[in-house]
Amino acid sequence: MRSDKKRSILAVKQVQYIDYKNVEFLKSHTQYHGKIKPRRYTGHSVRHQKMLSKAIKNARIMGLLPFIA
Repeated sequence: MRSDKKRSILAVKQVQYIDYKNVEFLKSHTQYHGKIKPRRYTGHSVRHQKMLSKAIKNARIMGLLPFIA
């Protein structure tokens, strides 16, 4: 069994809102070809993962992030 569960940085900082304009943070949660990293890699909760994916999608629509790289 694995006892060292990955902690989410968003849970540690108790983030309530993810800003879509914070491009560097959002880039760190996407893969090199533009896909959003899954929960098993990031360690985020369902709530934070949904907030993150919504912020990434908003940034893509606004032209801050590419849809594909």
